[in-house]
Amino acid sequence: MRTTIAGADGCRAGWVVVQDSQSGLSLEWRVVPSLKALFSAPNAPGLLALDIPIGIPESGSRVCDVQARRLLGSPRGRSVFPAPIRPMLTASTHTEASAIGRAVEGRGLTIQAWGIVPKIQEVDEFVRTDPGIGDRVREVHPEVCFYFMGGRRPMAVGKKEAAGREERAALLRVHFGEAVDRGLADVSRLGCAADDLLDAFAGLWTARRIQAGTAVCIPDSVERDSHGLRMEMVA
Repeated sequence: MRTTIAGADGCRAGWVVVQDSQSGLSLEWRVVPSLKALFSAPNAPGLLALDIPIGIPESGSRVCDVQARRLLGSPRGRSVFPAPIRPMLTASTHTEASAIGRAVEGRGLTIQAWGIVPKIQEVDEFVRTDPGIGDRVREVHPEVCFYFMGGRRPMAVGKKEAAGREERAALLRVHFGEAVDRGLADVSRLGCAADDLLDAFAGLWTARRIQAGTAVCIPDSVERDSHGLRMEMVA
């Protein structure tokens, strides 16, 4: 039986998911409140490309973050926030997380990175609770996906601008056709932002490449954290 694949990006209501049908002939999109809800559903994906740091270091920077920023250059490289170190995941405020970082390695945490810590905490707990899930959930970064989708070229305009959204949508239409515009017309009902949906489509593009064995891994040799989780990005 064909493995169902999906891409997902965090949004205010949880996670926006774009998923291939079982036959691979149609797409569906929805917002789920949690990864637990996604994988508890009857149509749970067999492979999920997820825009969130998964493997988390005890200290220092992840090689994948450093290489991805270098690959994208300026200004798109700034979209790759340094992952928090694992001790920071116990923090309940940005101030507390930064204090932990300064105590462990002499530096705090950016406010942008703190903004995704609750999602990181959710994913980290979920994948460590169920060892079988680890191989089904792979980390992506949408700007890295778009870099390879666009012929190894970073996007010219930021995704929050109308021109940037159209730049990314144009690339996605090559692979997903009119489904991209149908999805964008649906964002008000879904309760997510247009760029969140486009990022989930980019994740699905990568999931297809993982399934086909053509995906690129950054770095090219697997690093793992103290819990055995991959510290890598796939595109």
